[in-house]
Amino acid sequence: MGNDLIHPPSGDGGSGDGTGIEPIDLKTALEERYLAYALSTIMGRALPDVRDGMKPVHRRILHAMRLLRLNPDAGFAKCARIVGDVMGKFHPHGDQAIYDALVRLSQDFAVRYPLVDGQGNFGNIDGDNAAAMRYTEARMTLAATALLEGINEDAVDFRPTYNEEDEEPVVLPGAFPNLLANGAAGIAVGMATNIPPHNAEELCNAALHLIKFPNAGFDKLMEFVPGPDFPTGGVIVEPAENMLSAYKTGKGGFRLRARWEKEDTGRGTWQIVITEIPYQVQKSKLIEKTAELLLARKLPLLADIRDESAEDIRVVLEPKSRSVDAELLMEQMFRLTDLETRFPLNMNVLSGGKVPKVMSLRDVLREWLDHRKDVLVRRSRHRLAQIEKRLEILGGYLVAFLNIDEVIRIIRAEEKPKAALIARFEITDNQAEAILNLRLRALHKLEEIEIRKEFDDLTTEKAGIEELLASDEKQWKTIAWEVGETKKRFGKNTEVGARRSTFAEAVEIDLEAVQQAMIEREPITVVVSEKGWIRALKGHAPDFAALTFKEGDRLKIAFHAQTTDKLLMFTTMGKFYTLTADKLPGGRGHGEPVRIMVDMENDADIVDLFIQNPTRKRLVASTLGNGFVVSENDVVANTRKGKQVLNVALPVEAALCVEIVAEADTAPDHLAVVGENRKLIIFPLDQIPEMGRGKGVRLQKYKDGGIKDARAFRLAEGLSWTDSADRTHTRTAAELQEFIGERAQAGRMVPKGFPRNGRFS
Repeated sequence: MGNDLIHPPSGDGGSGDGTGIEPIDLKTALEERYLAYALSTIMGRALPDVRDGMKPVHRRILHAMRLLRLNPDAGFAKCARIVGDVMGKFHPHGDQAIYDALVRLSQDFAVRYPLVDGQGNFGNIDGDNAAAMRYTEARMTLAATALLEGINEDAVDFRPTYNEEDEEPVVLPGAFPNLLANGAAGIAVGMATNIPPHNAEELCNAALHLIKFPNAGFDKLMEFVPGPDFPTGGVIVEPAENMLSAYKTGKGGFRLRARWEKEDTGRGTWQIVITEIPYQVQKSKLIEKTAELLLARKLPLLADIRDESAEDIRVVLEPKSRSVDAELLMEQMFRLTDLETRFPLNMNVLSGGKVPKVMSLRDVLREWLDHRKDVLVRRSRHRLAQIEKRLEILGGYLVAFLNIDEVIRIIRAEEKPKAALIARFEITDNQAEAILNLRLRALHKLEEIEIRKEFDDLTTEKAGIEELLASDEKQWKTIAWEVGETKKRFGKNTEVGARRSTFAEAVEIDLEAVQQAMIEREPITVVVSEKGWIRALKGHAPDFAALTFKEGDRLKIAFHAQTTDKLLMFTTMGKFYTLTADKLPGGRGHGEPVRIMVDMENDADIVDLFIQNPTRKRLVASTLGNGFVVSENDVVANTRKGKQVLNVALPVEAALCVEIVAEADTAPDHLAVVGENRKLIIFPLDQIPEMGRGKGVRLQKYKDGGIKDARAFRLAEGLSWTDSADRTHTRTAAELQEFIGERAQAGRMVPKGFPRNGRFS
């Protein structure tokens, strides 16, 4: 409908005839409704409040548990009762969603500092679900009570519940740094949040430093908060500079690895025991996936995996043989399984409970401290109001004790004793009411002493609170004391507060070694046909002449290799492509077109295919006779599109890819080039530049035709070639003198006995 208006059906009339139908712009209506939905999701479901680190469902669960008096020292209550109260009074959503949230708050492998103390089956790290809510029981933990501390003392605002029959807190007082200590995750409309858990003592230390130095640098804060502290432990291998950037910007990530150790099993054998797995990884799925990789022969260094876990995690990895390198095996496991994960950081939270914002570590701690200051001021004012009210009553009591006989007379004689007391002693209405409600047994001398003592104590407390409210410095000093108390309660010397995740540098393992270790080493024979069909036969075929091809096709290239080899293919368009020997199609049939494996141009053809040797160099040359030397290590292509090395443009094509021996003692020093005109030129190899890409330099000059072949050799050893009868001919340095010249010269006619095809072999 686009932006058209929705009109009432003809004959029914519009809003003016009493039908209640009103035309609405569809675009505007959709925008308004979707915006309302988006804001509802962001504010009321997905993003946590930076002040208490809670989403509404978690906040309502704790509030309901507080009303049920489920304190840590009290008994447990059925989870069905808690969920019923939460759903009926505060959170009008599905009971299962509420129960799932409650269950997660109790899982010590999911939450760093559990807020719910569960009794019964609350699930496990294998991914098993909790028992039904009618079977499980729960109560609050010390961390939950710390979050609620002072909620009855006007510490936070309350708002009406969804049906306006009750009230719920807008935010919790939050004496515990819950947002960073327990982390959070959520997906809203157009935004998401993901915050890892941290150690509470470290957060408190950073907060105490921020109180003293509000603009403390991130380097200094990271001395207190070196990184996350996951419930399941593990080893964080993310570089410190990356973590610093993440905490500074509020976006980043952390590489987390399983904790493992090498266990000696006697007689030179060993096994690897994994004692901690990464956060949010289900153990059963981890083992299942590893077993699948094992069956698919993608873990050639691993023989078996066993789960020997009881209460603690113990996953055993058995190597293929005692000669396997443990570090290499684990590097392979880290690459292919969830024994290494990356936990993303996206500190997108509700600043002040209203504005979605990506915040840094310092900003999050700063807002928590500011919230604690607001709570302190509100609680202090609440207490001050209570003291003033009590002092008023106590003042009335003291008047009564000083004039007890007159008070008794007025009460007995006067028709309206309250008014008479107010007029006689100049007291307030509240004081007169308190005197009239005073019991006779409270009129003894001892009670008067107690009232005077209470009056003096409250007067002193009132003066202290007034000083606190008047001094910003004293407020921060009090907050520092409160943070210090939280630090003691959840410190590293406590069972729940001890750091679980540690830090380490990732062991640098040769990537090539890992890649090769993942492939089972087997001998193969690589075969390429003239029409570009490729295959790999098992074993080293002794006779290439026995190979069969499709009708009209024949052998182009064949050589022996291993499945662990990396192959380089050079084409007439001057591009190099990389193939892995283990990925080649099998030897049954005629193989597959190589174009399926790489993105070759339609008019391109294969010049050469060979096993890569990182220490070796190659001479690449075009039909025009231009070329240069390039290292085999520099031509490896990482994508299907290949790597352009020799720049050519049709009708010129790449023609040669000649090997230059890598070993220094046998390294060639001269190059022999022969053209289609059968002229030969020999010149020093150092006249050809080594490049990574380009057109190259002129190797030989031609009037007609182009280059035919080239060979690098040691002049002292002479130049050899093979004729059609497989006989080898060699010309000594003395015999080659007439052919030696400078690069780009035309050369002389080839010596007698040179093959008719114009090639050295």
